[in-house]
Amino acid sequence: MTKFGRLKGDKPAPKSRLGKWWRKAQKNVFVAFFVDLLTILGSALVLSLLLKTFLIRSFFIPSGSMLNTLQIDDRIIVNELVPNVVPIERGDVVVFKDPGGWLGPITPKKTNFIVAAGEFVLSAFGFVAPDSDQHLVKRVIGVGGDHVVCCDASGKLQINGQSITEPYLAKGTNPSDVKFDVTVPAGTIWVMGDNRGNSEDSRFHGDLPGKGFVSLKYVVGRAFVVSWPSKHWQWLGNYPDVFKAVPKP
Repeated sequence: MTKFGRLKGDKPAPKSRLGKWWRKAQKNVFVAFFVDLLTILGSALVLSLLLKTFLIRSFFIPSGSMLNTLQIDDRIIVNELVPNVVPIERGDVVVFKDPGGWLGPITPKKTNFIVAAGEFVLSAFGFVAPDSDQHLVKRVIGVGGDHVVCCDASGKLQINGQSITEPYLAKGTNPSDVKFDVTVPAGTIWVMGDNRGNSEDSRFHGDLPGKGFVSLKYVVGRAFVVSWPSKHWQWLGNYPDVFKAVPKP
């Protein structure tokens, strides 16, 4: 026996069962926390994917055609239930795919594989919108059956014989400097930008097969909020008071 009270050939005393239990418990707590964290993150990503696929989607504004309602590079959130579940109404701000010839030829952006892959993943979950420049954002002025005319004696638009006052127009902008008289076919909409003097909208595409009307099949959804930048945050209403006196077509 040595001076420390143990023979040289003796084995070390076994560790206490309490110590083993505590270390095992700590390990199990860490594993459980890690699994819970992965589950929460995975669930959040799956939920984001489902929302983006079926309910909402994000876009940014590439032009000034909707000033001053929407600024260039604003990010908006779009309700994709419109129009397949929720009907489109006059005054709605809608995002739609190019119905043919509105945007002209689009030059593909040159990017490397890593950036392209990153954009694909992030766009799948609605964090970026790389195809925003392939869509348009306008306000619905006429729905199927409406008779829309520019303009009455005071320079206001008329819908089904009712003149409307449009408070959302860009300051100093006329309702339209282009005269038109159209009846909106069923299943389509007539759209115009709030910045009427700088918006190539339905008025300017009458020479195309769609005659300036946008088929509902091209509509991605209705924009309902400006989400970024934070100083521009606002709900996007459809101004029901503007159109409440418009009779049915």
